[in-house]
Amino acid sequence: MKARSLVFDLFGDYLRYRGGEVRLRGLVALMECFGVPESTVRVVVTRLRKEGWLASRRDGRETVYSLTDEAWALLDEGRSRIFQRMAGPWDGQWHMVIYSVPETERGLREQLRKKLAWLGFGPLSASVWISPHDRGQQVLDAFEGVSAVQLDVFRSRSPNAEADRDIAARAWDLGELDHDYAQLLEAYEPRLDRYRRGRLSDAEALVERMRLVHDYRHFPFRDPDLPLELLPAGWSGRRAHDVFLEAHGLLREPAERCVDTLVDRVTASTAEAG
Repeated sequence: MKARSLVFDLFGDYLRYRGGEVRLRGLVALMECFGVPESTVRVVVTRLRKEGWLASRRDGRETVYSLTDEAWALLDEGRSRIFQRMAGPWDGQWHMVIYSVPETERGLREQLRKKLAWLGFGPLSASVWISPHDRGQQVLDAFEGVSAVQLDVFRSRSPNAEADRDIAARAWDLGELDHDYAQLLEAYEPRLDRYRRGRLSDAEALVERMRLVHDYRHFPFRDPDLPLELLPAGWSGRRAHDVFLEAHGLLREPAERCVDTLVDRVTASTAEAG
């Protein structure tokens, strides 16, 4: 787990519920749980502040950090994709985005493709991406005013359910994704009983919960969250998501207790020094 990602995750899962800010010494104490030294924490927060992700203020001789509005928006978008899954039957509509980007704008084209993948679109061909979810407007909004990107958004239906499943199989590598979900299940499902019994210390629960999020967070970039009608038989993704939610919930109380203890200790020592 990289120190940069840990800072974001600590804010997203814990510090947002404690006023949304933290003293530098408090952040250092939290990062020590993951073996990150103070010198590295100082370098990371300095870089994040320069990049516009962190804001800082002085409180006496202490520096207090909080996320900027842009950082919170990024975290909230990611949290939605990680924790939520589409429910209900599919209406049978495919949503297509056809794009055109000049060859000289390869970086912009890659940015567009990453955004499409994040929103659950898959490539049916080089410049034609599809999704069973109505998110075309989100793509248009993301590139509004970018003249180098030309976008056309359509809706369509295939002839039948068999064709739908064939389209899904061509747009996404569901076999590899299912294999990776199965590996996640193999790693975390056996741990649930230990989590239920509370066999971890508070600090261990914090580390375990953060590692769980770290291991799961790449799936929303790859998983289009297809409706059941388009999934292959024996799909592991839904079960993996259920295990992720259960493990995340079981570890919540001791992990939050660890954060409270460490941050409150720093706050108390600061008050005594004052």
